[in-house]
Amino acid sequence: MPNWTIPGSNPVRIGLLVFDAFSNLCLANCLEPLRAANTLARKPAFDWQILTCDGAPSLSSSGLQVVPDAALRDIGPLDYLLVLAGYTHETHDTPATRRALRNAAAKAGTVVGLDAGPWLLASAGVLTGRRATIHWDLLDAFRDTFPDIEVEQARVLRDGRRWSCAGAMSALDLTMGLIADHLGLSIRLEAEALFIQGDLPLDAAHGRQAVSDPLVRQALALMRDNVETPMPLSAVARALSCQPRTLDRRFRARLGAPPGVVYRDLRLAAAQRLLETTTLSVAETAMRCGYDSPAALSRAVRRRYGMTPSELRGGS
Repeated sequence: MPNWTIPGSNPVRIGLLVFDAFSNLCLANCLEPLRAANTLARKPAFDWQILTCDGAPSLSSSGLQVVPDAALRDIGPLDYLLVLAGYTHETHDTPATRRALRNAAAKAGTVVGLDAGPWLLASAGVLTGRRATIHWDLLDAFRDTFPDIEVEQARVLRDGRRWSCAGAMSALDLTMGLIADHLGLSIRLEAEALFIQGDLPLDAAHGRQAVSDPLVRQALALMRDNVETPMPLSAVARALSCQPRTLDRRFRARLGAPPGVVYRDLRLAAAQRLLETTTLSVAETAMRCGYDSPAALSRAVRRRYGMTPSELRGGS
């Protein structure tokens, strides 16, 4: 059963190890959603460090220099170690790198290979006996070189505490899944809306969006389009040619919450954005988010965020 919301605890510790010729887009698709999740959650839910093996700056495939926060050997325990390599991965596949990756993997709860990163992890023995994927250009060579790994053509593949993904766009899928794991689908959907505009084709929706169910996606779109004048749930169901009980069942199964709770949280998320990014009054914000009065919005905001609208605005 999915979780609509998950109470936060300690920040999730992430180390992102980059090797020269890494993909800028892959790195951004990991970090930007995490940054957005922290903003939406109003707390440092994710705490990350950029790492290199020796602590020296690294150059991306396009020549962008990244200065790391630390050397790999200096890290403490991590919840996740993400390993990002590009097409020159074979030049980094040395005995020293293998030792460093084995030592680092022992300190991490989950180890993730990104783009060509699974190759280095496999060479270090970290993926032995596991299912894994890699950038699809490398699939055949990966399969031939590491017969002790069950290689699959997948966007994102999780096998216990060993994860892998196929490339830059798949990294976005993986990171959105990580957000849902630790903060729930509510925050993932809000973050997703910042990076994915419009509906994807149905055959591409699975994995790319939190919701692959067309009925639920269409209902969410209706709710987002009708924040100022909320639709009765019976009208939402009628617009989608289904029964209200069908809508309720599908929301609970796909999102872990009934449609009324989801609709309320979408409206409150819209109110939060307006309070934090505009100078609109609380009364105007209430009207734009479908609340009868500033007092009604204030009560809802306090229940959801534990503070008044003024405090929410002041803390932005």
